[in-house]
Amino acid sequence: MRQCFGQTVGAEQRTAPTAAHPQNEVSRLSRNPRRTATDQQILALALPALGALVAEPLFLLADSAIVGRLGTTELAGLGIAAGILTTAVYVFIFLAYGTTSSVARLMGAGERTKAIAIGMDAAWLAAAIGLAVALVGYPLSSYAVDLVGAAGAEAGVRDAAITYLRWALPGVPAMLIVLALVGVLRGLQNTRVTLWIAVTGAVVNAVLNLLLVHGVGWGIAGSAIGTTLTQCGMAIAAIGYVVGDARRAGVRLRPHLAGVRLAGRTGVPLFIRTVAMRFLLLLTTAVAAGFGAPALAAHQVALNVWNLLALGLDALAIAGQALTGTALGAGDVQGVRDATERMVRWGIGAGVIFAGVLLVCAGVLGPLFSDDPQVRSALTGALIVAAVTQPIAGYVFVLDGVLIGAGDGRFLAWAAVAQTALYAPAAIAIGLWGPDGKAGLVWLWVAFAGGWMVVRAVVLRRRERADQWLVTGAYR
Repeated sequence: MRQCFGQTVGAEQRTAPTAAHPQNEVSRLSRNPRRTATDQQILALALPALGALVAEPLFLLADSAIVGRLGTTELAGLGIAAGILTTAVYVFIFLAYGTTSSVARLMGAGERTKAIAIGMDAAWLAAAIGLAVALVGYPLSSYAVDLVGAAGAEAGVRDAAITYLRWALPGVPAMLIVLALVGVLRGLQNTRVTLWIAVTGAVVNAVLNLLLVHGVGWGIAGSAIGTTLTQCGMAIAAIGYVVGDARRAGVRLRPHLAGVRLAGRTGVPLFIRTVAMRFLLLLTTAVAAGFGAPALAAHQVALNVWNLLALGLDALAIAGQALTGTALGAGDVQGVRDATERMVRWGIGAGVIFAGVLLVCAGVLGPLFSDDPQVRSALTGALIVAAVTQPIAGYVFVLDGVLIGAGDGRFLAWAAVAQTALYAPAAIAIGLWGPDGKAGLVWLWVAFAGGWMVVRAVVLRRRERADQWLVTGAYR
């Protein structure tokens, strides 16, 4: 029977099969076909999403490889600026995640027109937020760079970070618009379009950066300009597709104040969650900066590689968001449980594969990004730690996606705040009393990729086993 709107599922509705209920045996025997169908759904969403997600960090990896040839100073400056820029953008990741959940629930409830309308309102909100961030961020660029540790860095690192950040800020509105519209497309379970936009953008970005940095000779500023131009092109492509879909559905393009408010209100818990997590990442970068320019440069590259793998695992989380939201919108609670079980297995398996690949490649990635032997050595140590923790990361990212798709943002927000509060003293202690250089960076990564991820895994497992997040209906 379809679940009532807003009803939380009780434990009695998940009773295990017993011999006293022969129909449960039939259900057990027919579970494999459903499991196969679930796997097909997961792969149909996750594979295109994987390509799109992997393409995103390739922006910064391409920047790292190209800028790294300018010198260690420029690469370290890029590490600081990139951390600030990604924080300024992904602190508003709710524009994608919250929109995916809302659109998917409405699609599951059979309300496609409303789904597209709420997605368009989220895009208008993204444009307004992006413009505000760019206008406020430009005059505050130097303060932001100093805040994450560049004030005490070696000569030239601070100037390089400020230069990159100021040239990249004009692209922030486009980046946020893309986030919102990607959320719409994911909620509509159309991840193929997001793949096309992201892959095209990654290729164009690499070509532009190479041309502007080394061809034209604009240095680190050329890298930021190339990325800004690429992001604007991606925004235009996403707008063109979603606007066409909106017109076919009869959705008016002008913003609706109620819809914009709803998008903002539902995004507040995810905003808090992201702020806590971005603070954690910035704190980690700030501690790494205290170990010297080679360690900071190595940390920047290692963090980009880690993000690349994390976003690869997040492809399953995106499938979880879409499938969970759609199923709960339609009242299919058992479908959510079945899909979650399958996605967790996929997540851990993918983590094991990523761990093996990274362990093999850890020692050979250094020369791609730097000629400095100290950078190469520190990078290898950090990457080994990152590799060992990938199976845990796969588990964490899948459950994160499921709970986001269910609209369980309030729990995720408070959990992120608590986890950051536990991690911060450990990171600060390593920075104050830990060894310098490579050894200090390795200890930092043990706390970051190891301790923090284990805590997240324990917390998310306890929540997933409960029933409070299984709320059905078009809205959470």
